[in-house]
Amino acid sequence: MALFEGQTGAPPPSFSPGSFGAIPSYEHFNGSVPGVGLGQGHDRPYRFSFYSNALSATIHARSLSELPADGQTFQQLFSGVEAPTAGGSVGMSDTDSNTWWLDVLSPTDDEMKMLSKVFGIHPLTTEDIQMEETREKIELFRNYYFVCFRSFDQDPYSPTYLEPLNMYVVVFREGTLSFHFRPTPHPSNVRRRIKQLKDYISVTSDWISYALIDDITDAFGPLIQSIEYEVDSIDELVLILKEAEQSDMLRRIGTCRKKVMGLLRLMGNKADVVKGLAKRCNENWRVAPTSDIGLYLSDIQDHLITMTQNLNHYEKILSRSHSNYLAQISIEMTDANNQINDVLSKLTALGTVLIPMNLVTGLWGMNVHVPGQDIEGYTWFLSIIGVLVAFAIIGGYSTYKLMTR
Repeated sequence: MALFEGQTGAPPPSFSPGSFGAIPSYEHFNGSVPGVGLGQGHDRPYRFSFYSNALSATIHARSLSELPADGQTFQQLFSGVEAPTAGGSVGMSDTDSNTWWLDVLSPTDDEMKMLSKVFGIHPLTTEDIQMEETREKIELFRNYYFVCFRSFDQDPYSPTYLEPLNMYVVVFREGTLSFHFRPTPHPSNVRRRIKQLKDYISVTSDWISYALIDDITDAFGPLIQSIEYEVDSIDELVLILKEAEQSDMLRRIGTCRKKVMGLLRLMGNKADVVKGLAKRCNENWRVAPTSDIGLYLSDIQDHLITMTQNLNHYEKILSRSHSNYLAQISIEMTDANNQINDVLSKLTALGTVLIPMNLVTGLWGMNVHVPGQDIEGYTWFLSIIGVLVAFAIIGGYSTYKLMTR
């Protein structure tokens, strides 16, 4: 397939390197993902990464025009022909079947139009990428197949942490195009994996698409493992913590359930997409992956099903822990109400004894004749006090018997 076709093998006018005045960056990627922002000149982020198993290093560039080196055409770059040496000779590739991979971060509308025209990408695929289609799927076209797979922002310090991140992969027989609209470590992880395994595997476009899907799937593993530890901790502590130690338990349960539901939403359709892609490997589709890739995809499908089942199990445990926590709170509230009722009943009993006594003594005001006030001595006074004391003792004893019956 001829790529970036033009007269005498030169790149299209819109990709003229002279209009940008910059040369490509051949620096090895250190694994960090540059942020996306507005900049000028060398302050702009590297948005294009070009890998070829016929080239000695991955090329990182700020624009499409920076990808080929001086004296190198786009056709030579995608064909695996090295840039001209100092003596003017062109290095030829020793690789029989050249496989290339162009990763694009936040493509603009003009760049998408140009890539779609050059590679013959269907307008439906272009629209899905530009509109950032969120539905995971696989679609087969005349000369390529298109995979939409969702990952998530893995930076815990990012304000978009755990938010969905769409990865779009267009796979041709000769190479792969991948697009994403936020920085993600998946492309650099796959390139690192290729570097480690290049002596043991045949790097094809199908293998690159598999590796991207596999790396996205593996990214869920550590997060699900941390959720498992948190779920086990909550399940053990929800019924044994003291009242003073349960203040943040409801918050922990809510936060963990939110993570579980978010991951279930991200993984909801992944197994079906991988299953559909693996199924195409055994069918007579010219652009479908080869049958040996189907074995790798089946392994990914097993991992996805296992992780989804684990998340559903964790959700059930958290739901049970939530119910147990609320039941524990209900029991504690009932105990507190019982204690309050016990105190109120005692106060009521005390009031039952004291109010009649207060009523009797209250009748004898300043203008009321008190019995025995004209008689010498304290006989009447002591008699009245004795009657009140006897009434208090009899009333208190009777109330005690009634409360303990």
